[in-house]
Amino acid sequence: MVRLQGVHVAMCTPFTSAEAFDEGRFKDHIDFLIDAGVHGIVLNSGTGEFAYMNDTEAMHITEVGVKHIAGRVTVTTQTSTVGLKLCIEKSKAAVDLGTDALMVLPPWLDAPFEAGVVHHYLALADAVDTTFVVYNIPAVSGVEVTPAMWALLSAHPNIGHIKDSTGGLSRMQQLIAVDDGVLGGADPVAPFAAMAGASGWIWGSANVMPHECVALWNHISEGRYAEALKLWREKMLPFNCFAWENGHAAEYITVVKTAASMRFGDLGPSRLPQLPLGDEARQALTATLAPLG
Repeated sequence: MVRLQGVHVAMCTPFTSAEAFDEGRFKDHIDFLIDAGVHGIVLNSGTGEFAYMNDTEAMHITEVGVKHIAGRVTVTTQTSTVGLKLCIEKSKAAVDLGTDALMVLPPWLDAPFEAGVVHHYLALADAVDTTFVVYNIPAVSGVEVTPAMWALLSAHPNIGHIKDSTGGLSRMQQLIAVDDGVLGGADPVAPFAAMAGASGWIWGSANVMPHECVALWNHISEGRYAEALKLWREKMLPFNCFAWENGHAAEYITVVKTAASMRFGDLGPSRLPQLPLGDEARQALTATLAPLG
């Protein structure tokens, strides 16, 4: 089983103005993130607009990404679906393409009771021999994976991690107490998740500030908490709060993609129905990026 540690970028997916996958920019962005020192890349994440892709597109992006990354960092691919059978099929296909780990949401439409959610993950882990990341984001999915559920899931040898995007440090510490394969997924509490014992982050904002995210991880993992908090408060906090509070769900995608484009090169538009930022929002966004230089 692959152990995920450090900074894993929930990578933006570049599109052309016609909403087609931009393979050239995609590869360039991968190279940029790896050169910045990130430890892993997550393909077809929420930030990567998986909800607006069909299965053929998602598998193509996985194939291109895995080949281009070529073992330089860990690759995680999201294969979430509502139905178990289709999720198994997609997960097997992604593993066949060479992804190192899979991230999966709980069934979110007419969601089953807790027993059904647990069964969904355990059946996946029985059917597909790889590392699974449980994606816990109840504000969007409507389903929370509780510490009691995590205790059942983490006992399976193929379920190594949970990405916790609840945003609550109390809940995260309860999950870590059960099993420390917790990955922080809420931007505004990122440093505190790591200090509490999270094994790393799956972080959309790392598209915008990969060097700073890596430096933050290094400070914390080496016990330099004062330096970590100084970096966080002086440079990173304004954007992370802005993205989370102004996005929270779908709009987060456009905030992160716009910010990354403003700093490092155009990643193209978000797919509709995601709308571009208006002038006022862009001005506010620009102000949050100023501390980063």
